[in-house]
Formats: sequence, structure tokens, C-alpha cells
Amino acid sequence: MSVPDRALSYVVRVAEDPGDREACFAVRKDVFVVEQRVPEDIEYDAYDADAVHVLAVRADGVPLGTGRLLHGEAAAAKNGDGDPAVGSLGRLAVTAPARGLGVGAALVRAVEETARARGLTAVDLHAQTHALGFYERLGYEAYGPEFPDAGIPHRAMRRAL
Repeated sequence: MSVPDRALSYVVRVAEDPGDREACFAVRKDVFVVEQRVPEDIEYDAYDADAVHVLAVRADGVPLGTGRLLHGEAAAAKNGDGDPAVGSLGRLAVTAPARGLGVGAALVRAVEETARARGLTAVDLHAQTHALGFYERLGYEAYGPEFPDAGIPHRAMRRAL
């Protein structure tokens, strides 16, 4: 899907080839490991191999953001009730220069489209507490108590599809 926004033209697509996946991991490293100081050894996990990764790329090829969808048993292990029909959105990251331009929302919607295509009924996520408003504007509702993940406060959220 092409998404022009505030004079920034970019495309959000499923990362299918190795170059796209490398771009996803590079964005995650910049945002989580460098900016937020998440230890690199916990940023990348076994779920990456089977997850569906989405990538936002500027018209000139510069990666702007990424996210991933876990589905099936991998998602059931992450979501609040162990339901394999509920996907798990995670590792949503947007580079600093692209923030505030709609890239994050476009990535969330791309993950949701992918979840719908797989027959999932809802999407769960673990939001950093500072990002709760962002996800609420996209229709997600928080549930359960706050919890730490990589030393950062989070809340579980869900949106029915």
C-alpha cells in the first residue's frame, strides 16, 4: 500500500526478502537497542523466524519503520488468554526522523490487514506506557496491570478485528 503523508511518500509492505528483513532489524536496532538501550540479546528472539514482518520504506529506499505479527501458537504464548485466533503485534519501531508522520499507524494497520488475512479475530500487543494514547487512537484497549519489559513499563492492549 502506498501512503503519501505530509510530503513524505513511503510504502508499507510485508518484508519477504532477506534485504527487507535486514532493514526491519536495522530499524529495531536503532530504536530499541541504541535509543532505548534494550539489550541486543533480548531484542531479537526465536519468534523472529516465523513472524510476519512489515516494513515502511521511503520512496528512495530508506527504511522508516517496522513491526511484526505473531500468529498461531507463538501468538497464543504472548497474548492475554492463550487464544491462537488472537495475533500478537510487536516490535513496532519508527525511526526518529519519521515520527509524527503517520508511519506507525500505517504499520499497525498493515499488521491488522495481515492478521485478518490469516483469519485472526483480534490483535494483542504490549505497549510501552508512554505509547498508550497512540494505540488507543487506533482502537486498542488496555487491560491488566502495568508490567516491566526490558526495564520499560508496559500495558497489554487488544483490538478486535
